[in-house]
Amino acid sequence: MNTPGDDLFARPTAAIRLTDRQRLDWLRLARSENVGPRTFRELINIYGSASAALEAIPELSRRGGGRSIRIVSLAEAEREMARAAAFGVSIVAIGERDYPDRLRRIASAPPLIALRGDLACLSRPMIGLVGSRNASIAGIKMAALLARGLGQAGFTTVSGLARGIDAAAHEASLATGTVAVLAGGQDQVYPADNEPLLTRLLHAGAAISEMPMGHEPRARDFPRRNRLIAGLSIGVIVVEAAERSGSLITARLALEENREVFAVPGSPLDPRAEGTNRLLKQGATLVTEVDDVLAVLNPILARPPDDAALEEDEHDMQQADPGDDGRQRILALLGPVPVTPDDIVRASGLGAAAVRVALLELELAGRLHRDPGGRVSLL
Repeated sequence: MNTPGDDLFARPTAAIRLTDRQRLDWLRLARSENVGPRTFRELINIYGSASAALEAIPELSRRGGGRSIRIVSLAEAEREMARAAAFGVSIVAIGERDYPDRLRRIASAPPLIALRGDLACLSRPMIGLVGSRNASIAGIKMAALLARGLGQAGFTTVSGLARGIDAAAHEASLATGTVAVLAGGQDQVYPADNEPLLTRLLHAGAAISEMPMGHEPRARDFPRRNRLIAGLSIGVIVVEAAERSGSLITARLALEENREVFAVPGSPLDPRAEGTNRLLKQGATLVTEVDDVLAVLNPILARPPDDAALEEDEHDMQQADPGDDGRQRILALLGPVPVTPDDIVRASGLGAAAVRVALLELELAGRLHRDPGGRVSLL
């Protein structure tokens, strides 16, 4: 399907189609220990296929100084695929037809996503709409007003199926199409109270998850879900958000991906408005009606997408062995303070490809942390 040096993440949507066996190999690789989205991308780009990457992982982890890591078996992958099929869920790879194009463009795009519902809604421009679970009546009304108006303007609304603002946004755009991004597997809906809402929205909308079937959401899974909301969307609207709200994480992730951020102002006396009012002070677009959002987004939609950020030089990755001395130099330069790979290249005197291979080895060994903004630090 692809050869070493071919960056599949940079391909246009619908450029690839996995065979059944390739899909199983992708699933095995994506579900294996210490293999996150960025690591998956590096492995495929270096080794050319998931099957070759699976064979290489034990040696890479050993060179990174880690123990033998767990690789998902073929039987486990087959069981997950069977469970997904029984639930009406499609497992879609990045670059395939049903994989949302904007999500493909984020740095941490999941290699595989689980989809169900009416997938046509994923081909329309999407707008995130998030906010407080403990929402006010005014906040719920505002979320519904915006979701309904944006749906009528041709947008698919995206939210996290939480109580409050999320649920109001989904409910108001049932007829025009809405996407629920799940923190758990497709068969582990949270909160359970909103499962009937999810069932209704699937008639004209969709549910998306990067988690395995059967995965029960944990606290750390919600920021991962929030990055998908931001990644799917051309912009994110925050209706109500207290300080330290998960909605503010979604807004920050949207900014990191150069997406638009909008905020609805609230009373300075209402704790649920502290986060949104702070966003406005930091430069978010103020929203009091649908036209405020459309005035910003319509010119963006009129421009062709920019793929330049996705183009990377991969031609020498396969031969880029940093050597034992290079590995020790890189390890000595790393610490708990996040740095960029470019910083390591300059300080180590090694080539960029060699540094990336060494970082990949450390990550597979469980010794490297990927920080925001493409930075890394040592665990």
